[in-house]
Amino acid sequence: MHAGPSGFHNAPVTRTLVITSAILTVAAGLHGRSQRLGLSYQDAIENRNIWKFIPSVFAFSSSPELIIGLYLLYYFRVFERQIGSNKYSVFVLFSLIVSTAFEVLALALLKDSRTSAAGPYGLIFASFIPFYFDIPVTSRFHMFGMNFSDKSAIYFAGFQLLLCAWKSSFMPGICGALAGFLFRINAFGIRKLKFPKKITSVISRLFFSSASSSHASRPNIRGNAHVPYAGRQRNYPSVGHIPMPEPPESSIAMLVSMGFNSSAARQALMQARNDIHVATNILLEAQTR
Repeated sequence: MHAGPSGFHNAPVTRTLVITSAILTVAAGLHGRSQRLGLSYQDAIENRNIWKFIPSVFAFSSSPELIIGLYLLYYFRVFERQIGSNKYSVFVLFSLIVSTAFEVLALALLKDSRTSAAGPYGLIFASFIPFYFDIPVTSRFHMFGMNFSDKSAIYFAGFQLLLCAWKSSFMPGICGALAGFLFRINAFGIRKLKFPKKITSVISRLFFSSASSSHASRPNIRGNAHVPYAGRQRNYPSVGHIPMPEPPESSIAMLVSMGFNSSAARQALMQARNDIHVATNILLEAQTR
């Protein structure tokens, strides 16, 4: 299973998150502060050290956490490509703020002297909620007498991330999952929110200028279509120009089970050359226009 073509094409927010997390983690390591990044009861409640919240949210405490965490952030760029950078920015901000608030509340209730794990755990484990509900299983296989799917590798990476910091990572992980669930059920109407165009234009000029120049056009299911998630823009010709194999009924049925129209699913599969992941992205992107 994959999250679309490689690279950060149509995922400028994810690119910024990955770069920020990597830079802050390396900088903290060079200054010997990696083990002091996480929040504790003294930092959050007694000392009210607000400035420590920023590095604790973005910087990891160890190299294994950094590698696995960046891999998951990079994979979850699929959601930015599906809902757009504006709405994904709302999801990121909501996940980080709400998960951090839950974490501070837990520290206040438990009054535990231990330090929680640092890093974007809240965002990563909030992303597992839409991953579970919205990303379909496309294949299953057996190994060592157990059943696995093409999503198992991502779940395993998340489990490994939880084990990296052992008990310190469970609290931010659970808080992140709760934040993702609240976003899923549209708590406070959060899923309807979008950043104003003036704000997004300023941010785009500051951080995403290179990405905006290569922004892919919206897909058009009825004519020539630019596949919205291609690292290099590849124009898939319309069916009338080049004959394409008929999509498998199993792939059409899977897209229909996700709520798409059967004719639109068939056309999207033909334009995606029967790649169900690309076809799903085409249909989801078409719904957001």
